[in-house]
Amino acid sequence: MSCRDTKASMAGSAEYGAVLLLLAAGVGSAATPTEELTWAVQLFEHYPILRTDITYYTANNYESKLDVYLPNGSDKPKPTLVYFHGGGWLGGYNKNSSPFAFLPILQLGWNIVNVDYRSASISPAPAAVRDCLCALRWVGRNAEEYHIDTKQIVLMGHSAGGLLALTTGMIPMSLSGLGAPCVYEDGYGPPPKSALNPVPPVRPAAIVSWSGPTDLADVTEGAHQQPYATIWLGDPPDRAAMAKLVSPLTYVRPGLPPVITIHGDQDPLVPYAGDVRLHDALTKAGVANKLVTISGGGHGLLGVEATRDAWLQVFDFLEKAGLTVRVSDVPEAASDLRQTRAQ
Repeated sequence: MSCRDTKASMAGSAEYGAVLLLLAAGVGSAATPTEELTWAVQLFEHYPILRTDITYYTANNYESKLDVYLPNGSDKPKPTLVYFHGGGWLGGYNKNSSPFAFLPILQLGWNIVNVDYRSASISPAPAAVRDCLCALRWVGRNAEEYHIDTKQIVLMGHSAGGLLALTTGMIPMSLSGLGAPCVYEDGYGPPPKSALNPVPPVRPAAIVSWSGPTDLADVTEGAHQQPYATIWLGDPPDRAAMAKLVSPLTYVRPGLPPVITIHGDQDPLVPYAGDVRLHDALTKAGVANKLVTISGGGHGLLGVEATRDAWLQVFDFLEKAGLTVRVSDVPEAASDLRQTRAQ
């Protein structure tokens, strides 16, 4: 199953228009200040719980941390987004750099796990890839405490974070290599602990990548070479082997979670052609996937309307993948505005 669109569909706007109010505000919107305030207040009311700077992995004397956003109300397990920020793996960017990137998912009543990882200034590749795999293992180990539905975990990232979302969901969990156990609790299950008893890691239900690189060799050599990529790759003994190790295209195979990618076809920093190659490879492998092309779009900020339409396609894709898009015990926000925008 696959789909490739050159324009984001408006299907489902009646259902999800209110979720994207903040994105659409101020661009031909009929919303009043009262309606916009209602959206913001409801978000505040439903998310009073934020647990910050939880250490999930330590390496090179550096503590990699994450934040958890928990909706108020029911303690039943909920769908959970694991988010990886962008920034070209360079220092100066962290989990606090893009606090609004996952607002459309937050408003749906999901848990959010917002992940930091080692930048190139701390450790070059593959450190960030390893960190994010460890973050997913942390989510699995702590699912009960944070009311995480382990059957409904979605990985998402922007730019460099898009690559990390892809590698986290595509690299096989194993007893060695990048997918190896990260802490003692990953490698040993219930007693007796005298023998290796690996704890099964969780399997993501879907992956969402916004403008993420898919082939590091393409952005570290040749016509598409970018400084952010060469800095992150560092100077390993075998650059080609390292680039392959951290590239999502390396791990395409049957049985992967559904993948949706969003990319502007005029992106000057991350080649759009990489997502086309990923789409074609996933389709050939029989993996459910979709490429949403933003015509004329550059990198990062794709325009309010284009981003809104892309989000609608993301929601539709996740729903078709079997996820509960809107949590039932979280009321819809600004329903009157949603009706207005659906007209």
